[in-house]
Amino acid sequence: MERRDFLKICAAGAATAGAPALAADARPQLYSRTLLVDEKGAALRASRVPVERNLVFHYPFAATPCFLLNLGRPAKAAATLKTGDNRPYEWKGGVGAGRSIVAYSAICAHKLTYPTRDISFISYRPEKSARNRIGHVIHCCSEHSQYDPAEGGRVVAGPAPQPLASILLEWDSSKDEIHAVGTLGGEMFNEFFEKYAFRLEMEHGGAGKQPVGKATRVEELENYCKQQVKC
Repeated sequence: MERRDFLKICAAGAATAGAPALAADARPQLYSRTLLVDEKGAALRASRVPVERNLVFHYPFAATPCFLLNLGRPAKAAATLKTGDNRPYEWKGGVGAGRSIVAYSAICAHKLTYPTRDISFISYRPEKSARNRIGHVIHCCSEHSQYDPAEGGRVVAGPAPQPLASILLEWDSSKDEIHAVGTLGGEMFNEFFEKYAFRLEMEHGGAGKQPVGKATRVEELENYCKQQVKC
């Protein structure tokens, strides 16, 4: 996301007077400006992000996984969405030269399913299947919630009550580098840390809630976890 887009989002007002039924807008949540790096620790170039492959990184905390996707086509320029508690927000599309690169929290908005080192029940599916009739969606096999990454992670099928939280990206066109800078939409981090407190303590030794810092590593989902469940 370009910085001028941030200014537009942050300047957006709350619901207008005379419409009290509307909830206040969901504002961007800004975290550390974190460079996306490859498995060797070098800056990940936007032009080298593979098309329609599941890439995983952690942001804004050490234990909170995210998907980085190159859709291979421009994402929708803007989409108006709502959180589970009915707060509207506007997603501003993808980044990169083709505006095809997007990122989302990999924590399902329904039952908080997420990719672990051992197994992943949630991933991007370019292909269609009996359960996944739409194609080009992020599909959670827990109860088959499906999200459209080309339209801000909106729910297109299943019981999820809100879109996936979007990870806000900045693209430096002069260096072809990508930074994560915040989130937009319904964060599920508090619920995530509460539900998986014991597991995260075992995996991260108490550091799961630590901010990721200046850089976060991006890797293929197939390398990150041992098994992917395809439903």
